[in-house]
Amino acid sequence: MIPEQYLEKVYAGFLGMNIGIRLGAPVEPTLWTYDRIRNTYGEITGYIKEYKNFGADDDVNGPVYFLRALYDDAKNGLLKPQDVARAWLNYAREGIGMFWWGGYGISTEHTAYLNLKHGISAPQSGSMLQNGQILAEQIGGQIFIDTWGLVNPCNPTKAADFGEAAASVSHDGEGLYGARFFCACIAKAFACNDIMEIIQTGLSEIPEASTYAKVVHAVLEFHKEHENWRDCYDMLVRDWGYDKYGGVCHIIPNAGVCALAMIYGNGDFARTIEIATMCGWDTDCNAGNVGTILGVMCGIEALPKHYREPINDGIILSGISGYLNILDVPTYAKEIALLGYQLVGEEPPSEVVSSYKPGEVYFDFELPGSTHNMRLSDSFFCTASYTTERAYEGKGSLKILVDRMTRGNQCKLYYKPFYRRDEFSDERYMPVLTPTVYSGQKVSMKLFLEQWNGWETLGIAPYIRTMSDKKEHLQGYIKLVEDQWIDVDFTIPDTDGDLIDEVGIVMEGYSIAKAKTLGFIYLDQFIISGKSKYSIAIEKQRKEFGTITPFSVDHGAWAKEGGQLSLMRCEPAFAYAGNYHSKNYKIKTFVTPVHGESHMLMIRAQGAMRGYIAGFDKENKIAIYKNNFGYKKMAEIGYIWSFGTTYELTLEAVDSNITLYIDRKKVLEISDNDFVYGMYGCGSLQMGRTLFGDFIIEEY
Repeated sequence: MIPEQYLEKVYAGFLGMNIGIRLGAPVEPTLWTYDRIRNTYGEITGYIKEYKNFGADDDVNGPVYFLRALYDDAKNGLLKPQDVARAWLNYAREGIGMFWWGGYGISTEHTAYLNLKHGISAPQSGSMLQNGQILAEQIGGQIFIDTWGLVNPCNPTKAADFGEAAASVSHDGEGLYGARFFCACIAKAFACNDIMEIIQTGLSEIPEASTYAKVVHAVLEFHKEHENWRDCYDMLVRDWGYDKYGGVCHIIPNAGVCALAMIYGNGDFARTIEIATMCGWDTDCNAGNVGTILGVMCGIEALPKHYREPINDGIILSGISGYLNILDVPTYAKEIALLGYQLVGEEPPSEVVSSYKPGEVYFDFELPGSTHNMRLSDSFFCTASYTTERAYEGKGSLKILVDRMTRGNQCKLYYKPFYRRDEFSDERYMPVLTPTVYSGQKVSMKLFLEQWNGWETLGIAPYIRTMSDKKEHLQGYIKLVEDQWIDVDFTIPDTDGDLIDEVGIVMEGYSIAKAKTLGFIYLDQFIISGKSKYSIAIEKQRKEFGTITPFSVDHGAWAKEGGQLSLMRCEPAFAYAGNYHSKNYKIKTFVTPVHGESHMLMIRAQGAMRGYIAGFDKENKIAIYKNNFGYKKMAEIGYIWSFGTTYELTLEAVDSNITLYIDRKKVLEISDNDFVYGMYGCGSLQMGRTLFGDFIIEEY
């Protein structure tokens, strides 16, 4: 049975996880120790480092991307280890992002990935038999599993089973117990506000004789006699410290820290994640895990403003889809909740169903405190906050205070659909991105003006900003109407091959200095939808994070060469871009084979292991392949092609038909229903070199 306020608690839990990770990340080992943290920061009561934009690490990538096994492979509400293993292979770029690629036999995740890649299926891929006990019992068993608890509310055993299945891809033994413990605790937190009872529920899902259970009990027993959490930490170091367990980051000492933080945090969200961070060891993992439990248990109102505001409902990931890497937290909370309803066969509320629109930007400001990562360019003139004072529909909106603007003063209110490298403070996980909005789509919003002062009514101008030149393309002045909701909409203009990195409105004062503009603008129903039609001019792109914007690449050496995209490779290599949820569309570019036998375009790619590719294949042949965890040739014909010659290739997907055109002539077509949506891209199946020109994409 799905509990009341399920969606809100999912939202609070996922935010709580990300707050904890962001708090702990700056002091993650190995350089930062307990003593260094204490001597440098003392009592931590807030973020110790500001980020331009926080590029999330493995603690977020895993919970988001591995959950996609429920879409791709898990059937009938069941979850098998190999379902999650396929998500590992499909959504990771080998060696880049997602998790720590520390080497075979050193990083548990890297080891498991290579095992899977070489045909060792889960759970053997993460087993002690395969990898040894030390590697199998590192901390990853519990840091990727939060979402399995979120989709199984009030069902600790099922949550624990899902967590164990997911963790067994890479871990075994105590690593599996950590997954079971945390998933059970998260599930229990939906219906319980007693942290001790939640911990006992977690313990009930693991063997009493396990080392994991013993370290948690040791903390519980110590707490009965000692009030100071630092004394408890000293006990952990003495009896359960890193010196007693091998590997880079063993689960048992960190399990003790998590138990300590929850017990001594005494049910307070902020205090719990702060203690988890001050303890050292794996700070971001521990603070993130306990943050999920406390977020669900305490609810959204318990997340302090100073922790929540910097998150601003925006998370940046580093999986294979640049589109999915730009995550809006309220939207994702709805996605998780809908999966939770689906798993129990319960009808979700209609308002949740209608407000979750994959492939669109749909910001309704309905979840308490939600901002959907909307931003302001000048905090002197304007500030923004969530409100229930006024809404176009539902109960919430974004309220913007316009504070004493005069003629010529401006402030932008905008959404960021794309980020550049210089917009990140920390790029350890290389968050390669592709825009979430494009030319041809329609932007719509509802605006309400409550003006207190000023001789002239406040005006706005919708706009987009292009990435390469930072130019703001204004769409015309609109005078707001006092005390009335108005519709503002426009079609995103052609950007001449550039990307879009801002969409919003420019607010401008029109009153003279003696009568400064003062009042509120309310924003509701900010939506970007519809079919796109745009181009990508290679000359306007940038080389960042080891790729060329806006492509997320897996293998190969990619560069700009004379206004073309150059791919040199010694193995299969592909680049991915576009809306992950696109269905019917075509991609066109000019392809120049330079060396090798394979020069391809890609369509409806759902990751590294799913999609269709077509193009030049071996000497004087063209072919269409389907990639479904292995490439299968679907059709082939003879076609005379030569090196150094440039060809116009178009690949089109309409319903079940995949069609290849060369120089505007249809040359090959297949019918297949396995993949009905996905990204586009380009690449090759074999060693060689290819040049790709500008891309033109059109959705139908």
